[in-house]
Amino acid sequence: MPAKNKIKRIQKRDGRIVDFEPQKITEAIKKAFTAVGGQAEPAPALSDEVVQLINERFPDRIPGVEDVQDIVEEVLIKSGYADVAKAYILYRQKRAEIRRLKSFIGVSDELKLSVNAVNVLERRYLLKNEEGKIVETPAQLFKRVANHVASAEKLYQRDADLSASEEEFYSLLTSLDFLPNTPTLMNSGTKIGQLSGCFVIPVEDSMTSIFDALKYMALVHKSGGGTGFSFSKLRPRGDIVKSTKRVASGPVSFMRVFNTGTEVIKQGGKRRGANMGILRVDHPDILEFITCKTRENFLNNFNISVAATDDFMKAVKEGKEYSLVNPRNGEVVRKLKAADVFDLIVTMAWKTGDPGMIFIDRINRANPTPHIGQIEATNPCGEQPLLPFESCNLGSVNLSHMIADGKIDFDKLRKTVRLAVRFLDNVIDINHYPAKPFEEMTKGNRKIGLGVMGFAETLIKLNTPYNSEEAVQTAERLMRFIQKEAHKMSAELGETRGSFLNFKGSPWEKKGYSAMRNATTTTIAPTGTISIIAGTTSGIEPLFAVTFVRNVMEGTKLLEVNPLFEEMAKKEGFYSEELMMKIAKKGSLQDFAEVPEKVKRLFVTSFDMAPEWHVRIQAAFQKYTDNAVSKTVNFAPDVTVDEVKKAYSLAYELGCKGITVYRYGSKKEQVLYIGSVVSEELGESREYVSADSEYAGGCPTPLCMGT
Repeated sequence: MPAKNKIKRIQKRDGRIVDFEPQKITEAIKKAFTAVGGQAEPAPALSDEVVQLINERFPDRIPGVEDVQDIVEEVLIKSGYADVAKAYILYRQKRAEIRRLKSFIGVSDELKLSVNAVNVLERRYLLKNEEGKIVETPAQLFKRVANHVASAEKLYQRDADLSASEEEFYSLLTSLDFLPNTPTLMNSGTKIGQLSGCFVIPVEDSMTSIFDALKYMALVHKSGGGTGFSFSKLRPRGDIVKSTKRVASGPVSFMRVFNTGTEVIKQGGKRRGANMGILRVDHPDILEFITCKTRENFLNNFNISVAATDDFMKAVKEGKEYSLVNPRNGEVVRKLKAADVFDLIVTMAWKTGDPGMIFIDRINRANPTPHIGQIEATNPCGEQPLLPFESCNLGSVNLSHMIADGKIDFDKLRKTVRLAVRFLDNVIDINHYPAKPFEEMTKGNRKIGLGVMGFAETLIKLNTPYNSEEAVQTAERLMRFIQKEAHKMSAELGETRGSFLNFKGSPWEKKGYSAMRNATTTTIAPTGTISIIAGTTSGIEPLFAVTFVRNVMEGTKLLEVNPLFEEMAKKEGFYSEELMMKIAKKGSLQDFAEVPEKVKRLFVTSFDMAPEWHVRIQAAFQKYTDNAVSKTVNFAPDVTVDEVKKAYSLAYELGCKGITVYRYGSKKEQVLYIGSVVSEELGESREYVSADSEYAGGCPTPLCMGT
C-alpha cells in the first residue's frame, strides 16, 4: 500500500518551489536498478519508504531536491542494495558535473538538456543583452517562440484564445516532440523577425539581375536564411556580350562574386552563410562547373549540384551523346557523350564531395504550382525545391518520441503532425520577409516543410537495424502516415483560413480537393543543431558513431555515449567505462568481441553499412514527401569511384529527387574526425572519433550542417 504523503511541494536547486511528485522518485530508483542490470520490481516499495521518511523529517518545512536524494541513498543502502545505491550516487555526481558545466557556459537550464545542447543554445539561440550576457533560459526561448507564433491565430479568429494556443505550442516545443528551423528559434519575437530557413533567388542573364540577386542574398544571409541559385540562364564563358562587345566570363566566374559576398556577411551574427549553386547539365560550361571544386577553398560557401534531365540520364544508360545549349539563343554549341559527363560528376564527387545531382524533371513533375512557374533551384542542402523568390519554413517531428512499448504511437504522431502543420502555417503570416518579392511568392503558395529527426534512434527502439528491409518498410510506413495527416490538416486549414492564393488551377484542385492551405507540407531536412537540442539523431541519417568525443567548447571535450546503447549495455551486462572509451577510438562496435552480435547489428553506424542502404532509406522517405529529402550517403575513405557511381545511379532509379555523397577525408575542413584528439578528461592523447559541437550526423562539413 503506497505511503500516505503530506508533502505537497519541493524546492529545486535554483530556489523554485514546485509540486512534489513521488513518481519521480520511483522512476529514479528504477533507473538505478537498470544501471546495474537488475530487475526494478522493488522500486515502488523503496519509493514508498523514501516518501514516508520525507514526511517524518520535514513536517514543518519544504524539503529540497538534495534532501530527497540523500534519503533515497540511505534507503537503498539500508535495504541491502549497495550496488544500486552506488549507481544512484554516480548518477548524482554526473548530474552535478553537468550542472557545473552549464553554469560555466552561463545558462540556467530547467529543461535538463544535454551540456552540448545548452552550449549550442548559448552560442546561437538564446537572447543576449548589449553586453553579450544571456538574458533568457531555454524554457524562456521556447516561450518566446510559442507566444510569437500563436499571435497569428488572431488573423483568422478575432476572439481566438491566444493563451491556449501559446500553451499548446509551448508544450510542443518543450517536450522536444517538434522543433522548427533555426531562424524561427533565433528570431521569433525579435526585431529581425525573419523565420524562414530556405530561399531561392533568380539569376537572369543581365548585370542588373546578377547584382540584384547578390543584394537579396545579403539580406537573406543577414537574417539567418540560406539561399539557392540556378546559374543556368547565364551565357557561357567566351560568349559575346553585344552591348559592350566584350566576352562573357560565364556562370562559375559570377559564382565567385556570390561566394565573396557570403564571406563578408555572417548570418545574423550567429552562423555562416550557405548557398546552393545549380547548373543544368546541358549548359555549355557544365564541365568547368563540375570540376570547379578541385581548387582548394574555391567556392567554399557553396554546395553545388548538377541539374540532370531525364533525357541526360537516358542518354547515360544508352551510351548516347547529348547536346549542350547556349541559354542566350537556344543554339546547340556541341555534343558530349553523356556517360563521360556522368563519370566526371561521380569522380569529382568522390574526390571533393561535389557536385551532387538534382533530377530536375522529376522535381518539376511534382511541382505543386506549374501554372506559376518552373522550379530551377533548391535551398543549400537540396531538400527544398523552390520557385524564384519563394521561401519555406521547415520543422521536424522527433520520431524517437513517438515510440511507446516498442511500437509506433500513431495517435501521438497524428496529434504532433497536426499541431506542427498549424504552427508552420502561422509562421508564414508573422514572418518578416527580407524583401517584398519573397513575401508575395511565399504567401502565394504558402509552402511548409514538415520533416522528421531521430529516425535512427526510432529504429533502435523498434529493434530494427538501419540496413534492413524492415527499416525501409518502417520508413515508408511512417512517412506515408505523416504525409497523409499533414495533407488532411492543411486541407482543414484551407477550409477555415482559405487556400493558398495560387490554388486555382493547381494539381491540388485537379485532384478534387476543395481547399488546401499549403502548396506543399512535407520535407526531410538535415536537422543539425535542432536535433542536438532535441537530444536525438539527425534527420533520417544513421548513427555516425556509438561513442565519441564531443568538442563542446574550447578546451572542453566530453565523452558521449549513445544513451540507448548505454542503457542496453547495462541491461545486457557488458557495460564498462573502459569499453566505452575503447569504442570511442573507432565509433563502431563491429570489432569488439565484448559486444553481442545482436547489439552490433542494431547499433550499426554510417560506415558499417553498404551505401545502397543510405539510398534506399532516402528513396523510401521520398516516396511520401511533397518536396525533397536531404540525405548524405557517407563513404569510407577507401571507397572506389565505381561505388559512388552505383549510388548516383540507384538514386535516380529509385525515384529520389537528388543525391549528395561524401567520402570521408575528401575535404580538409570537417566537423567529424576519426583522428588524433587530445582528450583531457580521459587524461591522455589517443585516437578518438571527434565531433564538433554542432555536428549531429550526415554531411560532415560546416556548409551542410543543416537546420
